[in-house]
Amino acid sequence: MTYSIVALDQPTGQLGVAVASRFFAAGALVPHIRGGKCAVATQAFVNPLWGIEAAERMAQGEAPSDVLADLVSRDRGQAQRQAHMIDASGRIAAHTGADCVDWCGHLAGDGVSVAGNMLAGEDVIRQTLAAYDANPDLPFAVRLMTAMEAGEAAGGDKRGKQSAALRIHRTEDFPWLDLRADDHPDPLPELRRLYDVAQERYLHFAEAMPSRANFSGQTDRTPLDAAIAAEEERRKSEGRESRSFATPF
Repeated sequence: MTYSIVALDQPTGQLGVAVASRFFAAGALVPHIRGGKCAVATQAFVNPLWGIEAAERMAQGEAPSDVLADLVSRDRGQAQRQAHMIDASGRIAAHTGADCVDWCGHLAGDGVSVAGNMLAGEDVIRQTLAAYDANPDLPFAVRLMTAMEAGEAAGGDKRGKQSAALRIHRTEDFPWLDLRADDHPDPLPELRRLYDVAQERYLHFAEAMPSRANFSGQTDRTPLDAAIAAEEERRKSEGRESRSFATPF
């Protein structure tokens, strides 16, 4: 009842998961990422423990194929599970259980994996992967959204639409970007709107956040405020209105 993409942005080392489903709040359970280490999507008759455990074990250096084989061997419900994962070296492992609802399957490329179940057809994951491969120069977040939109155009979840999510981590275990449309009539365009809003202030703030390398982060607000002001001026000069629903202050 879901399709997703798991990818490593090789130039930057960022890891991301994007997901769409005719199911409420797919972004709450499907993506699991450890900054600079790995990304996992667990779906179908979802077992969130697969995502949690796989992310922790790959972060400690275990190979994706070994981790996934162990999860499959231990779960009596594995025939109804689907999961795919990638580590920081680009190694991929994927599982589509024999009892997942058709159409179901997975497909991998260089640094990217796509998987889905209860889809309109195989073309959903093929077009998702093709769109990702065709746009290497796009910002990572936009590249993931573009790929998911191609999957939707190919039919997406055969039951319809309800939720979508996009999560990207850089070096940290907290996300650099975490967008969710949990219950929306057209969730992928809603992710685009949220991404536009994030660029107004949030992503500038994210650049100032603490990290493993800099525990305090950026404590001087002056560069942050200047970047936000410059972004606002740029938007106004281009004749673009804010897409945020926030109340004015």
